[in-house]
Amino acid sequence: MANEKEEKDSKKTTEKSEKKNLEKDEKKSKKINKKSKKDELAKIKEDLEKKEEELADCKSLTLRQQADFENYKKFSEKQKSELIKYANEELITNLLDCYEDLERVTENSQTEEDAIEATKLIYKKMTKVLEKEGLKVIPAKGEKFDPYKHEALLVTDSDEYENNEIIDELMKGYTLKDKVIKYSKVNVCKK
Repeated sequence: MANEKEEKDSKKTTEKSEKKNLEKDEKKSKKINKKSKKDELAKIKEDLEKKEEELADCKSLTLRQQADFENYKKFSEKQKSELIKYANEELITNLLDCYEDLERVTENSQTEEDAIEATKLIYKKMTKVLEKEGLKVIPAKGEKFDPYKHEALLVTDSDEYENNEIIDELMKGYTLKDKVIKYSKVNVCKK
């Protein structure tokens, strides 16, 4: 019986010891869990701070790029207005020679024949300059009437001409590089 009692006591002691060990293990486990949660939370906070820094950098970069784009737009507008402002510079420079020639003719011509001859030369020179820039005369007399090139000021019934044929050119028309800049004013045959 004493053995039984000793066995029971030994069992109780073992159970108590195991219970204490379990409680210790649970406490350790809780401490470890708390510590790992704290570590995990600290890591998450650190990651969040990094992401906030990256976001701030992205915002800063975006603002700089917007400012650069606005500056580029202003520069482009200024450049465009300068281009428009001086677009005709080359043409005017080419016409200045003709202009100065006309001035010399008016100041230095002794006779009417000299003035007429000089004016004809200046006219030829000016024609070359304008043709070089892309100016062309729109053919009219004897052509078929084209409302995209001609403007009918008069309409005449004539047996000598076909219907819609241009009888006479009242004022010349011009194209500049295939664009009509002045319509020919014409008299058209209508039957």
